[in-house]
This record gives sequence, structure tokens and C-alpha cells, in this order.
Amino acid sequence: MRFSERFGYKPIKEIIQIESMDEPLRNGLWSLLKLHCWDYVRHSSGAYSGYYLSDYGNDEIQALCHRLWFNYFKKPLDQLSDDWGKVLIKLRSYFFECKWYEAYDFIEFVAINYKRYQFQEEFIQSCNNLLKKEVSAYRFINSVITRITDEHEVAEIEQAIEASRGPVSKHLRRSLELLSDRNAPDYRNSIKESISAVESQVATTINVEKGTLGQLIKKLDNEIGLHPALKTAFSSLYGYTSDEGGIRHALTEATTVDFNDAKFMLVVCSAFINFVEGKLKNKG
Repeated sequence: MRFSERFGYKPIKEIIQIESMDEPLRNGLWSLLKLHCWDYVRHSSGAYSGYYLSDYGNDEIQALCHRLWFNYFKKPLDQLSDDWGKVLIKLRSYFFECKWYEAYDFIEFVAINYKRYQFQEEFIQSCNNLLKKEVSAYRFINSVITRITDEHEVAEIEQAIEASRGPVSKHLRRSLELLSDRNAPDYRNSIKESISAVESQVATTINVEKGTLGQLIKKLDNEIGLHPALKTAFSSLYGYTSDEGGIRHALTEATTVDFNDAKFMLVVCSAFINFVEGKLKNKG
């Protein structure tokens, strides 16, 4: 993770790409289009050698381009060149100049409308792998690009990081850093850092040096008052990270922890920290 991301100079909305698409992600998506679509255009031989949509074996790419011009760009079909080189220049120019959401529109349209055998499954899997690696807030689900990270979730994380101090802020930033590392995300330790942030918040609130969340949350109840359901829910959540199949004490290979688990814990822990801060402010 870059300096600007680690120390909060880059908004979390950009770290978790919720309403944006940075250069590496856009470049990666175009490269996947090249590998799964454009590279399958066949070359003609003979007197008029070259790459043409009307050539034998290019039925699928020709049909895709017809759909793109007629249904996506809303352009007259007689403006669609038969020369693949010219078509590719126009497609590339559009993709790298369009808005972030239009790039997703384009990717989704191609995924649905290009009919090469076994293309869709392979292309969608490759896209989802890239979207995960580049910490995009979106994934393909049933051939449709869907948001998996909500703006409200990002707002909770931002508020908690900005409002907290000392070890609480440090743990939250470290959790985000581990979650959004483009090269080697560490979801298990991201979850540990999220829980540690809550432990630090509670310990500071009740003015004790240390203790497990299970012990501290009982004392927090006496300090600010917790709804029984909220108290039970967070105690149970802490138990998930502490039992033999959880995160804290059994980081075994058999335990599957992914982006969604780590993101959920960061959001929930951030929301809890914001809740406690709000309670303290109301208490005066």
C-alpha cells in the first residue's frame, strides 16, 4: 500500500474503488478484453490479407461489433468498418476515455453479447479475480456487475478512522491496509486488527490497560449502557474470532477467510467504535 493510502491522504473511496476506476484497474480490464476477445480475431490470407470482420471464422466478433454499434453506441451500422484494425482503435479510444461507470457498462455488455464458446465463464472469472486484486467495490454476479461494497460501509470506516486516536486509529488503518493490499492481501490479520481496534476503544473508554473484548464489553455495559441484543451480538462476533475454527487462535489453512469476511469485520468494528464515541459524546 502506498504512503498516501497508509496515512489517510487518499480517500477510502479511492482505496476501495467504489465510485472510481484507477489506471491499473482500467488497464487490467482492457488487457482481459484483449486476451479473451480481441486476440481471437482471425487473419485472412490471399490478395486482401489482413484482419476483417467479414472474414471466415470471425462470425462471433462481427456479431459483437454489430451489437455494440447498434445497441450500445447507438450508431448507424454503415459507420462500422469491416477493417478490424480501425474498429479496435475506436473501441480502445472509447474505453480509455469514458467514465468509470461506462467502462463497467462496456465490460458487462461484452460479457453478455460475445458468443464465443466458453468465453463468458472464463472472462467473468478473470474479471472477478482482477476486481478483487485491485480492491474494486464491484463483482460479476450472474453475468451482471454488482456492487458488493456500499457507500454507507465506507462512510463508517472513514468516520471511525478520522474520529479515533492512538492505538484505535492505528489498528483500523492497519486493518484497511491489510485488506486492500493489491499484491498480498492478508484477510486473517485484517480481522485481527479490526477486533484489536475495538478492544483498544473499549479499554480506553473504561480506563483499563488491557483485557479481552469478552471481558471488557461487560464493563463497557456498566459505563455507557448497551442494549442486551447489541451486547450479545458483539460478544458472539468476538467468539467467532476466538474459537478453534476462528481467526485469533487458529490461523489454520483449513479455515477459509476472504475479502468479504475481512470487509464485514472492518465495517462492523468501525460502526461499533462510532457507536461508542456517540454514546460518550451524549453522556457529556
